[in-house]
Amino acid sequence: MGLIGDLKGKAQGLIRGNEQAIKNGISKAGDLVDTKTGGKYSGHVNKIQHGASKLIDKNGTPGQAPAPGQVPPVNPVPPVDKAP
Repeated sequence: MGLIGDLKGKAQGLIRGNEQAIKNGISKAGDLVDTKTGGKYSGHVNKIQHGASKLIDKNGTPGQAPAPGQVPPVNPVPPVDKAP
């Protein structure tokens, strides 16, 4: 799970402090899909938008942006002992 954990930590770091911008993007993307499909799938689109917004809320901490150059903590991989 090292790689998955690393990616999750990095994604959470990108989300923190950018929640509203991401939610706005989700909303605009859903509106575009509704426009292109004539609203045919609006129920499905709304459900996906709601779920994605909940995921953003769950993985970000509103109002706390990471410091510039800060990388979220990840579980370090222990060094491999190369002794013969």
